[in-house]
Amino acid sequence: MIHNSLKVALVHDYIREYGGAERVLKTLTELFPSAPIFTAFRVKGSTADKEFKDKKIIQSFLAPILKIDNLYSPLRFLIPIIWRSFDLSDYDLVITSASWYVTRGFKVGPKTLVVCYCHTPPRWLYGYETSVKFTKYWPVKIYAAIVGHFIRMFDFATAQPTSSRLAGLRGSKKNGYQGGVDYFIANSKNVAGRIEKFYRRDSVVIYPPVEVENIIEATKNLKKASGPNLRFGERQGSEKGLRPRGEDYFLIVSRLVGAKGLEEAAKLAKKLNFKLKIVGETHGFNDVKKELESLSGGNVELLGGVTDEELYELYGKARGFIALARDEDFGMSVVEAQAAGTPVIAFRGGGFKESIIEGETGIFIDDTEVETMKEAIKKLQRTKWDKTKLQANAKKFSKERFKKEMLEFVRNHA
Repeated sequence: MIHNSLKVALVHDYIREYGGAERVLKTLTELFPSAPIFTAFRVKGSTADKEFKDKKIIQSFLAPILKIDNLYSPLRFLIPIIWRSFDLSDYDLVITSASWYVTRGFKVGPKTLVVCYCHTPPRWLYGYETSVKFTKYWPVKIYAAIVGHFIRMFDFATAQPTSSRLAGLRGSKKNGYQGGVDYFIANSKNVAGRIEKFYRRDSVVIYPPVEVENIIEATKNLKKASGPNLRFGERQGSEKGLRPRGEDYFLIVSRLVGAKGLEEAAKLAKKLNFKLKIVGETHGFNDVKKELESLSGGNVELLGGVTDEELYELYGKARGFIALARDEDFGMSVVEAQAAGTPVIAFRGGGFKESIIEGETGIFIDDTEVETMKEAIKKLQRTKWDKTKLQANAKKFSKERFKKEMLEFVRNHA
């Protein structure tokens, strides 16, 4: 461990669902086991809460309100108040895990170093498709535009270095300084570009930690569905299309939210008649789960949250993995699939272009039309995939590599 005397704090949006950002946070707690976690709110008994049950978690004073149902979303105008309420001036190093809830602006001391591990600048602030289509109603759209204007100002100001922080955000030395960011770490080159565009800041890319070695070990003896590959044009009963044989299926692992291409995948499963399994929880105000159930035609199975052991088995037995998000920040699940030796069909965009090797670990598509997906599935089935190459590529994004690079970064800057 480095700098034994270094007093470290971690900051995270909120403790609720357990997804990619929370996996990053968990790895950070392994690097800094004594560091408390400061967060907007914590939902007791949630999937994320169970993962951090042994950690010291400090919630904001607004947590009792924010955690009621999904109020944290419409109450996003409180974001500056939430983070300004935290005084972290006694800490030498603060690592903030930041995405849509900003997680910056807390009080720091003159010697406090603030490092932001940025999953993405808030998508809802900068015109990217979001997980919840909350602006489809015009009153909400007006509300979001007004709130978004002020939160963008806060987001930009708190993304600046401590030494050049805007005067309006600076407190007295007695009260501490409102926290900016001394160094940015981006989770992908894709996000590094957004940080430069919206914050005018440079960043270092450290890809998020994927449990590659555990997945390889868990799936080494698994076999994919036996028998002939899925075939087009066969008729079973009165249906014509792509039919599953035995336990043959394609897999998606994602929160049940918008901007992930889930609805498109469900429609394709119905039209091409193949079995699709989706692992993931619902999130926030959205009707994606209901829409998926209505679109499925009996071909889509929603598995909800599963254990890591169950997830690794699902990866290992899948015919292929599907990822249709148009501009994914990075996408840890496509790497997990490769670690299990399962090839990926992915939309050519976002972080997928950094983690998939065309023709070697997956197939890119440029649209989600039926014929395009049909050809991609045919190509996936014709290709003889080399499991060792899939896993070798996944190892570039391993948890061990993340830990090594993060510790080196802290050593060089703290």
